[in-house]
Amino acid sequence: MNIHQMSVQYDERQDRLAVRVSNQDGQEFRLWLTRAMTLRLLPHLQAAVVQLEALDPQVLAKDTTAQQMLAELKRENFLSRADFSTPFTSVNPSLPLGETPMLITDVQLNLRSSGRLDLLLQDKSGDNASGTSFELSLQAALLHGLLHLMELALKKAQWQQPDFSQRPDPVESSPLDRPGFRH
Repeated sequence: MNIHQMSVQYDERQDRLAVRVSNQDGQEFRLWLTRAMTLRLLPHLQAAVVQLEALDPQVLAKDTTAQQMLAELKRENFLSRADFSTPFTSVNPSLPLGETPMLITDVQLNLRSSGRLDLLLQDKSGDNASGTSFELSLQAALLHGLLHLMELALKKAQWQQPDFSQRPDPVESSPLDRPGFRH
């Protein structure tokens, strides 16, 4: 698939991410990502982009820290050149998956030594599941772009959980200043 454009938007009414991918042949693929699926998938996509960048034969980063730094540098380089200002356009697109977005319930990731990540996105929901699947192949640069679009949509969705591992220092107060709770 020769990807032409990608879009990730938060749909407040559905409380889902609406993902749209169009190709050079005028086809558009519409997908729904739930909060649970997105938050489970995101760390795997982030790890995959680091691994893809480490596959570059010109790179000699062997340890994880160096690979992550390299991936971040390449991400910044890609984002400085990428066009995120052009709106997603779809004039009479062909919709192979239908007009209603496919609900993604299962994802299989396959990292290829050729330098791409293959994603098999499937709908296996309930008894009425369409059984539909969609395969997406992404080079590192497109994966950086997809991750950036997802991060922007996540900020709008406010799905990120606060980090409770960082405890603030206890506040010193007198017994009269402490909040009281009744049941």
